[in-house]
Amino acid sequence: MAWSRNLAWGLLAWCAGVAAQLQQEVLWPLEAYAGMAAVALAVALAGGVSRLGGRPVWVRALGVCCVWMAMSFAVTGVHALSRSGAIDPALEGQDLEVVGMVQAMPQRQAEGWRFRFGIEQAWRVDPAGALHRVDLRASLPSQVYLGWYAQGGGSGSEASTTLLPEPVKPGERWRLRVRLKAPHGNLNPGGFDYELWLWEQSIRATGYVRTGAKDPAPALLASTAWHPIEAWRQSVRDRLLAKVSPTEIDGKAAQLAGVVAALVTGDQAAIDRSDWDVFRTTGVAHLMSISGLHVTMFAWLASALVAWAWRKSALWGFAVALLWPAVHVGAVSGLLLAGLYALFSGWGVPAQRTLLMLCVVVTLRMSASHWSGPLVWLMACAVVLAWDPWAFLQPGFWLSFVAVGVLMAYNPLHATHRPDAPQQDESHAPTWRMNGVRAVLGHLLGAKVRRRMGSVGLYKVFTLLREQATITLALGPLTLLFFGQVSLVGLLANLLAIPWVTLVVTPLAMLGVLWSQAWVLAAWALQPLSFVLNAMAAWPWASVSTAMPPWGLALLALVGALACVVRMPLSWKCLCLPLFWPVLFWSPLRPAAGAFELLAADIGQGNAVLVRTATHSLLYDAGPRYSAESDAGQRVLVPLLMQMGERIDTLMLSHRDSDHTGGAAAVLNTQPQAQLWSSLEDAHPLLALRPAWTPCQAGQSWVWDGVLFELLHPPAGQPSLKSNALSCVLRISNARSAALLAGDIEAAQELALVRAGLAPVDLLLVPHHGSKTSSSLPFLQALQPRLALVQAGYRNRYGHPAAVVESRYRDQGIALVVSSQCGAARWHSDTPEKMECERGVGRRYWHHKFPS
Repeated sequence: MAWSRNLAWGLLAWCAGVAAQLQQEVLWPLEAYAGMAAVALAVALAGGVSRLGGRPVWVRALGVCCVWMAMSFAVTGVHALSRSGAIDPALEGQDLEVVGMVQAMPQRQAEGWRFRFGIEQAWRVDPAGALHRVDLRASLPSQVYLGWYAQGGGSGSEASTTLLPEPVKPGERWRLRVRLKAPHGNLNPGGFDYELWLWEQSIRATGYVRTGAKDPAPALLASTAWHPIEAWRQSVRDRLLAKVSPTEIDGKAAQLAGVVAALVTGDQAAIDRSDWDVFRTTGVAHLMSISGLHVTMFAWLASALVAWAWRKSALWGFAVALLWPAVHVGAVSGLLLAGLYALFSGWGVPAQRTLLMLCVVVTLRMSASHWSGPLVWLMACAVVLAWDPWAFLQPGFWLSFVAVGVLMAYNPLHATHRPDAPQQDESHAPTWRMNGVRAVLGHLLGAKVRRRMGSVGLYKVFTLLREQATITLALGPLTLLFFGQVSLVGLLANLLAIPWVTLVVTPLAMLGVLWSQAWVLAAWALQPLSFVLNAMAAWPWASVSTAMPPWGLALLALVGALACVVRMPLSWKCLCLPLFWPVLFWSPLRPAAGAFELLAADIGQGNAVLVRTATHSLLYDAGPRYSAESDAGQRVLVPLLMQMGERIDTLMLSHRDSDHTGGAAAVLNTQPQAQLWSSLEDAHPLLALRPAWTPCQAGQSWVWDGVLFELLHPPAGQPSLKSNALSCVLRISNARSAALLAGDIEAAQELALVRAGLAPVDLLLVPHHGSKTSSSLPFLQALQPRLALVQAGYRNRYGHPAAVVESRYRDQGIALVVSSQCGAARWHSDTPEKMECERGVGRRYWHHKFPS
């Protein structure tokens, strides 16, 4: 039908318009978006597209697409403008007195709590302690993300859990002394975009509660009835964790309490990191917290039960049951109950997307018009993107919609062949009665299996196997694109885990809200599954990691995967198999022989620099430890090395400070071939991971692919020096250019290097992150670098780089690049005058903008 064809083109164009708007680096003024929308609307109302009736079909389709695309671009832009307000830069880092309300269940961390806080009133505190009212509309966002940490506990592994503050509760109104800053996160190639996550959550400032000796104590002003569902979630979570605790049940079941809490309340913070690693390796991570799958299954079960009860009620004399079809009552009831479930799970973005999809499907299926499966799928995509345009950038959106699309094609909504259905001659059956999409297994064996399997149950089991294989194959290229990893045991693991978690564990976990002993049963039910998954994860080829391919190559592989599951001749399927080759064996370009490049990862306050030659790689330092639960290795460096397909030859730890060694254990554990060089003392625990480590000493050197590596410091026989003074100083050079990685050496060590003779370099990793104790004038004059890079965290507590140091670099004509404003920085020896910043290459309007 013409209307459905035009609507399909329009929905596709809507999605394309959203994608185009997400590429903007800077938002336009409201007038520009309004003008674009007005023009598109005027063209549509004036019938501009319909006047193309005598034109070719592609011309009419192009007209429809232009109108819809312009409208979606404008609507998405206005949507973005509505959440573009941010904190006034003048208030960043200032003491503020705020009154507001806790809006959501707090998240437990090793050293405290993090929670959403709605600001109602705010005052700036001047140095004398006087309060000055702040205009909220002009200077502060209405919602911020706060941390309340242990007093005197610190923020690292030394945090004292005995000093943790009591958790706040949703609906409570507090008066707090806080410090805020603009939304800011680390930005690395292919890494997690924290600033996008904050933008999608409408959080436009982050900060922490001040609890020092000179700060007023936080004051609870009132406990209100606002946010009752969030308060209920917190109550359920706290009861669950108390019930399923080591004091109540055995240790392993208690360790799985975090999974039970995630399934009930959506709180993933309690899941142990080692368990997450197993879930990712086996491909079942999507099952271990409330996701779209759980919301959909809940809706389906609720719909089936309500529809059954509605039919039975007609037999019991309930006359109203005859006025409304049971299938409609079940669908609407399932949707409403799924909405309540999504609210209870925290109303997360994935749950919102799933609920919107279900709402679209239910509405269209209940309408009088005939909507084909593809049109329903497109409508759901467009509605989800209209509600949350930034979902387009999330892996979950693509994995969900591709999976649903494949299943809709594999199991059409019309009649399909079953063992208990009337048999027909398939060669003369109308196409709408045939399975439009089949897995390769079904293509080869489907007809024979149906004839031989008289049992409907066996046929359904076979169908489930075939569907799961289809989904695994279809999603493989996208999994590689987003995560650089594919679980080879995922098919088997999901066949076991999906029914067990969905039909046994999750119902028990939800029953625990009414009967707490069910939570213990749910934890026990997880134990055999955990045992099986751990055994699978230990298999040598449980998962395969490759370098993350460009999206174009991933798209080719996706086409190949879809070709393998659609109905087409086997010879055509074989012709599509080469489309997988570029993705499976792609690797990023390396420097040519004799050249080298440096990639300084954005890891906050610390050092981590990857040095690459034609066939070798060295990682200089491993970044900081963020808390007892996370570090730069686990959060940044391991994923970065994985998505680049890097196998490093050497990890060099310049000295023992935690902002240089914090992520070392994670890197060494995932890079077993890497050798360790360091200036660590013999008793340092990291050395146990590499007993055959090599101490740094001045005079050591080696050549990789025509590139010379030289250690200039520390000299041999000076173990009594303090940690910074023992930093390994590494010079890397070829015939054209050179770079110096200086660790945390200070002025005394710099002067010693100058006296020993320092050759000029093109790039300098600024010593000690730009501290006042380093970057002495004789040192800079001897090196004469073109570029200097400071790896320092945004608004770090040390004030790095110091203003006097920045001024010294400028006076010497040295271009200073700060990682917090650059993101990950890439430098190549062939173009020594250039530094490529990730914030410049991948800038989008939601990223932190620094005042000029």
